[in-house]
Amino acid sequence: MRLAISLIAAALTAAPALAQPDYAPQPLVAIENADWTRDAVLYQLNTRQFTAEGTFAAAQKHLPWLADMGVDIIWLMPIHPIGELHRKGTLGSPYAVRDYRAVNPEFGTEAEFRAFVDEAHRLGMKVILDWVANHSAFDNPLTQTHPEWYTRSPEGALMSPVGTDWSDVADFDFSQPALRQYMTESLVYWVREFGIDGYRADVAGYVPLDFWETARAELDKLKPVFMLAEWEQRDLHARAFDATYAWKWKEAMQRIAKDGSGASAIRSYYAEQAESWPHAAMRMTYTDNHDQNSWDAVAADIYGPAYESAIALSFVGIGLPLIYNGQEADLDRQLAFFEKDPITWRPGRYDGLFRRLIALKTEMPALHNGRFGAGMVEVPSNAADDVFAFTRGAAGERVFAVFNLSPRTQAVSFDHARHHGRYVDALSGEAAAFAGGETIDLAPWGYRIFSESK
Repeated sequence: MRLAISLIAAALTAAPALAQPDYAPQPLVAIENADWTRDAVLYQLNTRQFTAEGTFAAAQKHLPWLADMGVDIIWLMPIHPIGELHRKGTLGSPYAVRDYRAVNPEFGTEAEFRAFVDEAHRLGMKVILDWVANHSAFDNPLTQTHPEWYTRSPEGALMSPVGTDWSDVADFDFSQPALRQYMTESLVYWVREFGIDGYRADVAGYVPLDFWETARAELDKLKPVFMLAEWEQRDLHARAFDATYAWKWKEAMQRIAKDGSGASAIRSYYAEQAESWPHAAMRMTYTDNHDQNSWDAVAADIYGPAYESAIALSFVGIGLPLIYNGQEADLDRQLAFFEKDPITWRPGRYDGLFRRLIALKTEMPALHNGRFGAGMVEVPSNAADDVFAFTRGAAGERVFAVFNLSPRTQAVSFDHARHHGRYVDALSGEAAAFAGGETIDLAPWGYRIFSESK
């Protein structure tokens, strides 16, 4: 017995020590955000409707105006030739791609597209392309040269993505390695050959995440890029995307505007953002885009009297703000999606607001995007049911914002000193100071934004 115990003890002594777990926090976002995304504001441009001509050359003439406005990244809706088989409407959907490595002749030539990108770069702006990886047009030549790349119905026919009414497109099968290679090489093509700066990925969640991660790694070998996913999932940020859609922000704001229920829904959104998402994750906040305008309603009608407040909060709250083309011109109709329907350009009441908000976001580091910016600290008030007030940034460079997210007039006072300091009203330029005891009077859906003066 003693011999057995001795042998066991010797064996235990000779056994290698077990490796200890690494308890250090690990980064949730491994990709490096390009420095030019720091204070970026997105502008979605629908080439077909942006000008009467509907071409790259015509749109290029407007680039100085967008640069003067302060736009940083232009998101072009898909620029590729559009399928004719099962086409919707007269001109079809730009999301029914017939050739991933060509330009839609409706918009111009490759040379004209290249000139558009070059001019945007000269003016200090970046250009990203809308990319449709999940499906193609039914008459894309790939359906003939690589039929195995497509999902099939039980009867063996090409089919649209399950659960959709996208009858003009055929679903890809991303279990095919050769398809993944082709699609990745196509993404690389536009960056390498035309110098574009990244992509907005259509229905990104319908495509396997590991595809996007591989594609991002290949793109980063060429240059720093920006990737926006049309999806709302935090894992997308780890190794693939800089930004994702903040659908829950939009839904919260629209609910508030519709039922007048007060600040609770948006407070909950920001609480979930702080607790559940990586700080480096850029979330795209928006009051309008092509889907909403085409299929839901005009933004001004959706938000009603809350519209301006929603625009302002999309810029000063945590988020990467988007402007949809025409918002600055008070776009007042739903643009036809499958036809030519140019925007009516005119001086808009929101043009000045967008310019001031962009300038504020650029000037104040606290309002920068993702890892570059600061979190939100709520400032409790006597009207917390309807009012959402917060600061962003450290003392000396703070932004203090107060939003009345209700159809009721408010006289707002604060018990805490979280916001105390000397400020300038970011929209009017008037001086303001908070040391305790002050009251801010807000009309229904009114707001105030203050930047700390040094």
